[in-house]
Amino acid sequence: MPGRVVVGKLIETEGRTCTMIQRRRGAIFVLALACLAFTVTVAAATAVAKTSAKSAVPSWCGPKKITLGLTDGFGGNSWRLVTTASARSEAAKCPSVQSLTYADGQGNTQKAISDIQGMVAKGVNALVVFPDAGKAILPALTSAFKAGVITVPYRVTPGGKAGVNYNVFIDTPFKNAGVDWGKWILQVLPKGGNVLMLSGPQGNSQGVEENQGLHSVLDPTHKYKFIGAQPFEVTNWDPALTQKVLSADIAKYPKIDVIVSDFGPSLVGALPEFTKSHRSIPALATSDGNVLGCFWQKNHAANPTFKLFTVSTQNDHARLAIDWAVALATGGTKPATTHFPALTFENSVTGKPHPVECKANLPGDIYLSAELPASVQAKLVKK
Repeated sequence: MPGRVVVGKLIETEGRTCTMIQRRRGAIFVLALACLAFTVTVAAATAVAKTSAKSAVPSWCGPKKITLGLTDGFGGNSWRLVTTASARSEAAKCPSVQSLTYADGQGNTQKAISDIQGMVAKGVNALVVFPDAGKAILPALTSAFKAGVITVPYRVTPGGKAGVNYNVFIDTPFKNAGVDWGKWILQVLPKGGNVLMLSGPQGNSQGVEENQGLHSVLDPTHKYKFIGAQPFEVTNWDPALTQKVLSADIAKYPKIDVIVSDFGPSLVGALPEFTKSHRSIPALATSDGNVLGCFWQKNHAANPTFKLFTVSTQNDHARLAIDWAVALATGGTKPATTHFPALTFENSVTGKPHPVECKANLPGDIYLSAELPASVQAKLVKK
C-alpha cells in the first residue's frame, strides 16, 4: 500500500517494494524487509531535514517546484540503505522538491528498466539512477531523457553521452581507488604475492576501472599474480553471494596474500574461514565499514598478516547526483563538478588519514566515512 509522510519540507510518496536483506547480529546483515528499513529511513531523513531547514537554501535549489525519482538496480544491502538515506537528506535541503519516490530493482535488470519507465509514467520531473546493469539500462535512460525528464545516472556508467541519452553522468574516478590500493600493496607486500579481487556484477564499470588502476601499479613490478576469476570475482555486491564466493576461494587457493574488494564489509562473513583452515587473515585493500573496522580491531593481533587499508565507501556520491538533478529541474545553480572524489580513509599501518575506526556500540552495517551521522545511520538498521 502506498504511504504518504512528511519529511521536513519534503513530502514523500513511497510505493514500497519489499526485498529480503540478509544481516547477521554482530556481523553485518539480518533477515529483514527492505520496506521496513525504508520506513526508518524516512525518520532518519526527517532528523537531517530539521537541521537543514535552519540553514540557508543551497544554491543548487532553484525556485521551480518539482517531483523527484530515485532508482537503484539493487537496493538490498546496508550500503544502499545508507546511500538512499543520504540522497533523501540531500533532497530534503531543497523546499522546491515536493516529493521523492524510490524504487529498488532487486538485482533484476528488467525490473530496474521497468522502474525507470514507471517513474516517467508517474510524471516525475527529475530522475536519479544507479544503473547497476550498465549499458543494459541505457535505452530506458534515453527514453526518460527524450520524454523531458531530467535524467541523471551516477556511479556506474551506462554508456551513451550526456545531452543525447541523459542530461549528465555523475562519475567518480574508480581507477584512482585501484591505484591507491596498488600503492599500499607495494608497501605492505614489497616482495609480491597472490592478489584476489572481488567486485559487483560482471562487467560493472566500477570494478573494471578499479582493476585497471590496480594492474597499472602492480604489473610493472612482475611480482604479483592475480588469482580467481578475471578481472574480478563476481559478487553482485550481495553479502550472501560474497561470503559464498570468498569462502570457495579460500578453500581453492592455499596462498592468498591480499584481498581487494570494493565492498569491504561484505568480506567479514567469510574471513573466519582463514582461521578455521589454520591460516592468518591476509591484507585487505577495500572500502570502509564499521563492521570491518571492528573485526580488524578484534582480530589483527592474532593475525600478523591482517593489515587493512580502506577508501571511502562513497555513500555521498548520491548527494552530488541529487544536487545536479535538482539544479537542472528547479533552475538552481549547477554544481561546480560532475566528478565525485575518491578519497582514502583508513590505514592500519600508518594511521593516516585515519586509523582503523570502530564504533562498537553501534551497528556494524554503517559507514563512518559518510556525511550522514553515525547515530542517524544506526536508525536505519538494528543490531
